[in-house]
Amino acid sequence: MRRALAITAAALLAAAPLAACDRQDAAGPARSLVKIGGPFNLVDMNGKPVTETSLLGKPTAIFFGFTYCPEVCPTTLTDLTVWLKMLGPDADKLNVVFVSVDPERDTPEQMRLYLSNFDPRIQGFTGTPDAVAKAAKAYRVYYQKVPQEGGGYTIDHSSSVYLFDANGQFVAPIAYQSPPDRAVHQLKALVAG
Repeated sequence: MRRALAITAAALLAAAPLAACDRQDAAGPARSLVKIGGPFNLVDMNGKPVTETSLLGKPTAIFFGFTYCPEVCPTTLTDLTVWLKMLGPDADKLNVVFVSVDPERDTPEQMRLYLSNFDPRIQGFTGTPDAVAKAAKAYRVYYQKVPQEGGGYTIDHSSSVYLFDANGQFVAPIAYQSPPDRAVHQLKALVAG
């Protein structure tokens, strides 16, 4: 129960800076003072280097998690798979990226194996612990290793999918377990520009 409350509190705190992103006033659209997104140096599922510039030119949906995640990640990746199917041909106009926050276990090979269970358009990125930490910080993603009995561990982490336009500018989040119609509407709007 404590762990569930801690995860909920962390998620609410992580999402708090996003609350003002879509507020408008007489001067026009409000700009968030919190920058989400930025430089990263990771590798894809084939071990090829990737940076934030690798995603420019197409809108992007990006999610941070790990392949040993028991619930949030497989649920979100399943949702993404469904949403991409619902988008039809527009799905090809998106970058969809799953970034590991568990570089110790999530090698490019592990990412490739894990993501073979979901839509093939979902790319997997990983890297060194330092590179992953820098990417997570740039994207304002919370994650923390949590030891378990027997010497293993799990990772608590943010659960939103972040949307960026083709120029790499943050647009909006999609909340964990967002209703499919709402999520697909957000993705259609993202593709439409």
